Amino acid sequence: MTESNVVWHDGAVHKQLRAGMKSQTPCIIWFTGLSGAGKSTLACAVEKKLAQRNQHTYLLDGDNVRFKLCQDLGFTAQDRAENIRRVGEMSHLMVDAGLIVLCAFISPFKAGRNLARSMFTKEEFIEVYMDTPISVCEQRDVKGLYKKARAGEIKDFTGINSPYEIPLNPEITIAGHSSVDSAANQVIQYLIQQGFVSTKLALTYSA
Repeated sequence: MTESNVVWHDGAVHKQLRAGMKSQTPCIIWFTGLSGAGKSTLACAVEKKLAQRNQHTYLLDGDNVRFKLCQDLGFTAQDRAENIRRVGEMSHLMVDAGLIVLCAFISPFKAGRNLARSMFTKEEFIEVYMDTPISVCEQRDVKGLYKKARAGEIKDFTGINSPYEIPLNPEITIAGHSSVDSAANQVIQYLIQQGFVSTKLALTYSA
């Protein structure tokens, strides 16, 4: 089957209706930063706070995605680009389903993040840059990856032997010294200000 023979099929139920059934405005929250910057930790904290507001969410984590969807990809620039493309396409489907999608990926290259952004409307894509210095990330190094990269055991490791292109105009910047709770509140306040969630807390969620 060639691309010229593929025709998009429009369903009877559209994004606005799906979102309306969930009483929310769908969007994608894209957390980017160095390994160890706190992307996954913050994304989890934000998702929990959204659950407390009865928001329908899904969290896509960089490591988790590579277990299945992207298990055939390595960490070359080309493979990283394809990894982000796939995540962007999956996230687009989830946003179309009316969800608030949280993506925690190093996504080191500006071109890849721009490609992901281009899949959504201007308002839907919220880039959160974790501005954590590499020195702090190395001190954390909970997976021991920086140590292995410094020893030459890992190739194409972001920040050591592969570049990280800092976002120029992210919607949200999280300072490296921020606590998890204050950073999560910063993201939630932005979502409230932009009309994605209300200030009302629900009482149906517990963890």
